[in-house]
Amino acid sequence: MDKHDQLFGSLLYLFHTTGMQGLGKLMNPVSQKIEINTIQAKESIDMLEMLKEKSKGNISPELSRLLDQFLTDLRLNYVDELKDINQ
Repeated sequence: MDKHDQLFGSLLYLFHTTGMQGLGKLMNPVSQKIEINTIQAKESIDMLEMLKEKSKGNISPELSRLLDQFLTDLRLNYVDELKDINQ
């Protein structure tokens, strides 16, 4: 894996982590609290979707699978969180 692949993977991880924090699945490192911010989570999903579209055909199969995995994880948790909020 070259330097650009490592950086791209780190960027994907950053958006996934930010999204999971927004869904209350990870502690906010600043406030040291579990907080729910579905707007933040949706923005992370949107950013990963944009990266997927813009990088199509230009990233390794491993990074493509990681991106798909992160998107699936965030989308499923986002839908679950919206169900909980609306109940």
